[in-house]
Amino acid sequence: MKQQKGFTLVELIIVIVILGLLSAVALPRFIDLSGDAEQAAAEGAAGALASAASINYSAGLVGNSDAEATAALTCTAMAAAILTEDAADSWTGPTPDSGTRGETRTCTANVGSATATASVIDW
Repeated sequence: MKQQKGFTLVELIIVIVILGLLSAVALPRFIDLSGDAEQAAAEGAAGALASAASINYSAGLVGNSDAEATAALTCTAMAAAILTEDAADSWTGPTPDSGTRGETRTCTANVGSATATASVIDW
């Protein structure tokens, strides 16, 4: 009598069914990561603007002539002036009223449907 080696058709079908069930459970968890990615990108852009504004303000305080005058700029123009690469789709925030140096205002980074805010100091 000859010994057969290998899997039967029933065993293979059972494995395929189990893999199908596992993928049906795991797939929705990975599909919803785009919202998390957009939120992380918005928070990164907001953090970059806040950090760049602080560095720019500090440079202006010590008399560095390379400091950008941001007190009269909108949030969008400020991001364009002091960020080397802007990850946000758009910026929103109040239009500067007085153009006074040292004032703090809040700019909002918009990436897809996600938003994040940054407190910036005007120079």
